[in-house]
Amino acid sequence: MIDDESNIPQMLLQIAAGGALGALGRYLTSMLVTRIVGATFPFGTLMVNSVGCLAMGFAFAWFAGGDYSRAAPFVTMGFLGGYTTMSAFALETWMLMEGGKTGEAFIYVTATLVLSLAALATGIVLGRWAWG
Repeated sequence: MIDDESNIPQMLLQIAAGGALGALGRYLTSMLVTRIVGATFPFGTLMVNSVGCLAMGFAFAWFAGGDYSRAAPFVTMGFLGGYTTMSAFALETWMLMEGGKTGEAFIYVTATLVLSLAALATGIVLGRWAWG
């Protein structure tokens, strides 16, 4: 991260640019995988999430091993955040477990899945009520 507050605008631009590229990469990867294997199962999303998590692990190790903090916002929050939020979820879970907080990691994983599905269902119900 960039600690100097005068660099916050630069960091925000890096995140935005990386996010835009990551979103394009997500769409193109998912579309390609779906064309190859078909749309009977969300293989495209599975591939995006798996590759994104692999890349986040690599980036985490890379940035921890040297002073690459100027590139970290573009790569991690930007590109990988736009590519898949599953990579951030996986990294945060890993960090909890690595820090000996296995119980909190379990709660985080469970709460994320339960609350995400509940929020989606609520949004669908409210959306259908409002528009349809």
